[in-house]
Amino acid sequence: MSKNTKRKEEGGKRKEEKSHSPSPIPHSYFIVFEGPEGAGKSTQIKHLVTKLRETFEVVQTREPGGTPAADAIRKVLLDPDLTISPLTEVLLYSASRAQHVEEVIKPALEQNKIVVCDRFFGTSVAYQGYGRGLELDFIYDLTKRVTQGITPDLVLLLDIDPQVGMERIAQRGQRDRLELADISFHQKVREGFLAQAKENPNWVIINAQQDEAKVRTEIGQAMQNRLGVE
Repeated sequence: MSKNTKRKEEGGKRKEEKSHSPSPIPHSYFIVFEGPEGAGKSTQIKHLVTKLRETFEVVQTREPGGTPAADAIRKVLLDPDLTISPLTEVLLYSASRAQHVEEVIKPALEQNKIVVCDRFFGTSVAYQGYGRGLELDFIYDLTKRVTQGITPDLVLLLDIDPQVGMERIAQRGQRDRLELADISFHQKVREGFLAQAKENPNWVIINAQQDEAKVRTEIGQAMQNRLGVE
């Protein structure tokens, strides 16, 4: 075998190996999924992350949680045997978020990765603001402090009628503390999400009561239209 032929074969191997590596992106993207209970966020996040990882470096995470400390707080927040006041609830969410941002989200964005997160501060506004009745200004001020100024590039709001969402939840079996709240609470939560979507141009509303494949298609369209990412 000649040296030239060997070099060509080695070069071809290197190109082939490189094609399977995640492609760098010019800057990071922070994508958040929001929505009422039973909207199907987990399913759609799984589909999107799987597709994105074919091309990009992606960090998949969630709130509350995402770090050992934040996951410990999550267990408290969702424990159906605990009674937690609205103020305590929002402070626990914020403590979890502060750790999550510092340990996971901020470093990943600084490394030009795509971060896909199941819930972010929009949930606190919807649940503790609209749902629990806490002052929105207080929640927004708290949010600014714990997020270090980080905001999502795109928020995908999977919207669903609370009654339909709770019927889906009931089919799963055991419910957590928030899922056990009455339907009026979940209706207020939905109103909170829709109000935020109306006020923020980086939010996209997707009808989560559609067929799962249709929801997935609309998420892909939003990614392409808003971020230029396929």
